Amino acid sequence: MKKIAVVFASASLMALAACGEKPANETANASNAVVENVVENAMNASDNAMDAANVADNAAMNAMNASNAM
Repeated sequence: MKKIAVVFASASLMALAACGEKPANETANASNAVVENVVENAMNASDNAMDAANVADNAAMNAMNASNAM
């Protein structure tokens, strides 16, 4: 939930910056950095989930191999 709040906050900053003649570069850059961090964190979480699934799959295969060896 914190990530979503940060994304909405950055979007709000972008909207406020757009109300003037030109959006402030600092605000735009900070907002983009936040969005990039959220996306990168989501990708890392996905990678971690995939790694955990691979570990579980390997454990199942090891158990099956051990069962077949008996």
